[in-house]
Amino acid sequence: MMDSVAAMSVNMGMAQVQQSASISVAKKAMDATEVVAQGLLQMLPDPSGAGQIIDTYA
Repeated sequence: MMDSVAAMSVNMGMAQVQQSASISVAKKAMDATEVVAQGLLQMLPDPSGAGQIIDTYA
């Protein structure tokens, strides 16, 4: 009985560590994606004047 309780406790602890590691990796991936997205947005041209002229003959 005590062995099964101890084993279950160890397994739960390992599961919590695995979950924490997975969350940490996911957060780092999200941060890297955000940095890339910010870089792409900065590369876009300035939209000044966009949408001010409407081509009614198209």
